[in-house]
Amino acid sequence: MAKSKQAPALTATGIRAAARQHDFLAPVFSPYPLEVASAQGVWLTTSRGERLLDLYGGHAVAGLGYAHPGWTAALARQAETCQFQSNAVAMQVRARAARRLVRFSRLPFASVFLVNSGAEANENALKVALRMTARAHIAAIEGGFHGRTAAAGAVTWGAQAKWYGFPRTPFDVSFIPRRDHDAIATHVTKDTAAVIVEPVQGVAGAVDLGAPFLGALRTRCDEVGALLIFDEVQCGVGRTGEPFAANFYRVQPDMLTTAKALGNGFPCAALMMSPMVAASLKPESLGTTFGGGPMACAAIEAVIAAIKEQRLLERVRRMGAYIRKTCLVGPVTAHQGAGLLVGLRTTRPAKEIQAELLECNILAGTASDPHILRLLPAFILEEEHVDALRDALRDLPT
Repeated sequence: MAKSKQAPALTATGIRAAARQHDFLAPVFSPYPLEVASAQGVWLTTSRGERLLDLYGGHAVAGLGYAHPGWTAALARQAETCQFQSNAVAMQVRARAARRLVRFSRLPFASVFLVNSGAEANENALKVALRMTARAHIAAIEGGFHGRTAAAGAVTWGAQAKWYGFPRTPFDVSFIPRRDHDAIATHVTKDTAAVIVEPVQGVAGAVDLGAPFLGALRTRCDEVGALLIFDEVQCGVGRTGEPFAANFYRVQPDMLTTAKALGNGFPCAALMMSPMVAASLKPESLGTTFGGGPMACAAIEAVIAAIKEQRLLERVRRMGAYIRKTCLVGPVTAHQGAGLLVGLRTTRPAKEIQAELLECNILAGTASDPHILRLLPAFILEEEHVDALRDALRDLPT
């Protein structure tokens, strides 16, 4: 029998090296081969001093870019004033943030429930729908992503096979094929509490579901008494060039969830509800500790103020059109999405293109579609930044 090998003793240097290697973080992410040390505008600076053009925005989060002066000042002021109080006490900053969010939406919502993340917002939207209707079925859309918690994961396409982990879903779920109008009636019945849909599917690769399909979902929900939930965690807060995709497609949901760009990097999210839905709520029917905290609310106010004052919705529309006009070069053959939620279709695997762009100091994203390069840049993007992407793509092999 061979002798077992003893592990070498760890020296102080070895311990530090192991700590750097594993970083004490759960090994559940596949990070990009870079370490960010600082950021300004649309630029990242790595720990090695390299400067990268960020066209991914931390998964669509950094809508205002980095170190935005108004956002930074708003958080600093709020931190000095009062960094936290729970929802057990009234705060003007919380009331202002809710009011400004509803007014910014330009949609007939009556109430806002402020939470911490997109998944939490979706969990609460689904819970409200199930309680209101006393039904046990939710319809979702193939390709959709709604979060990694129990209810949000249950309506995420492919989660059961890949990572869901719970022994059962908390309700019955079925998935409607994308843009399949004929399948809607089969999946949305009088047993359906709600339909949850990303108007532009983010993780799927900036898949624009279109006004006809979304309108058909609205019509069917009205026919059977189901609620329509728009998950605008990724495509909301200006990313389509309108306040929300609901404005862009002119389809009114009963509930709308949003997060990511809402706080520009400070964790926050919101569930907006129609008057009918809001009327169903009672004290203690929903709850959160950190949701609606004053720092988050200050961030929300600052984001909305910057979008309005800097006319960023107009810029999103202009820059989105410019990307589509100029970047069909090299290995890129087509585009999809809306506004600055852009999917570029590639002849070769998008991960290859992503790695080659990184060598050109440009950070882009990928999607569940292996031939989609996903762009989620800051709303402050300029033509010169798109030109840099175009030039880099043009030089890549097809």
